[in-house]
Amino acid sequence: MLLVFNEYSLTQINSKGVIMKKELLMGTALVSTLGAASVAEAVTASYGGNHQTGMEFDSPTGGTDTNAQINDNNFTVSLSETTDGGMTISSSFKVMDENTKEDYDAGFTLAFTDGSKLDVLNAGNASGSHAVSIPSSAGAEGVTVTSTNSASTGLDFMTASTALGVEYHTASDFLADGLSMSFSASTDNGANAVATYRTDSHYAIGATYVTSAGDTAVTIGAGISASEGSKTSTPAITNDIGGIHVGVSAVTGDLTVAVGFADGDTTSGDKNTNEVAGEVVSAGVKYVTGDLTFNVGVANGTSKDGGIGTPGTTEDSKDVTSASISYAVASGVTAILGYTDVDSADEGTNDTTDGSAWYIGANMSF
Repeated sequence: MLLVFNEYSLTQINSKGVIMKKELLMGTALVSTLGAASVAEAVTASYGGNHQTGMEFDSPTGGTDTNAQINDNNFTVSLSETTDGGMTISSSFKVMDENTKEDYDAGFTLAFTDGSKLDVLNAGNASGSHAVSIPSSAGAEGVTVTSTNSASTGLDFMTASTALGVEYHTASDFLADGLSMSFSASTDNGANAVATYRTDSHYAIGATYVTSAGDTAVTIGAGISASEGSKTSTPAITNDIGGIHVGVSAVTGDLTVAVGFADGDTTSGDKNTNEVAGEVVSAGVKYVTGDLTFNVGVANGTSKDGGIGTPGTTEDSKDVTSASISYAVASGVTAILGYTDVDSADEGTNDTTDGSAWYIGANMSF
């Protein structure tokens, strides 16, 4: 077997002709410690992803119209295996588009026989895990606003965490029918503090409650998160990252209506040089008829930002309206027409880089 090494095979492995007995002996000891020295089986692997490409047409308020091809390519490999006791151990990695080559940050997920599970390493934030999905354009269009505009339009903008964290997800019907919850915490990532703010730790709680009202399925999601951070220089941040969100989604047949609200503090700017106090209100509608899906969404985000230790006093804002039509051309193939309009202001002054954008393209999933 490959796990039995001799002097000859060591020499062949080393391309420079140096016998690295110490390293290989350590590797053999590690494999033996894991109890797999005599096991040649592999975990179960599966893959999936998508290829989306199309054209985007931008019309900035104070600039020249432009167009560009937009690609979004993802390939994910999922690995899992089940122990004799019924616990499933899983992980994954992703190869993404040409702008970000890969994502190997996923830790491990331990799924237990009672329906609960535990995420270990890069587990994320339990508050963000329960943010209600608000329908908006399914297209890949985007409108770029002034870089110093710190307003957010997502419900989970204040859910910071570090890599050294865990998140526990309860089984369904936890404490009450239709209730599921998550609890997460993370600690210092071990890096030396620098002059700009960094997140050291967090704790968060999230919950989702599913019920029905007649023919309507109702989902309520909420979360609260609090983080602590540090930096080597003064002044310290006035309010660490954290906040709350709540959202409601109602599905009646082919119609989905959702609304959400979030309030909290975060950071922005290169290397987290600003502290931000923000709010988000969003709403959306999705309707499916046959092979067609219609999405409409609106979102309003406001914020006040200032340097670390100096809370902002003047408001940034983003008002986003988006819509899309998706058509299922064939199994796994969807044609998309999307539109987004953004009206924004930075420090109370209208932004001339906002505007609107169209997108036409197709997505192929596998």
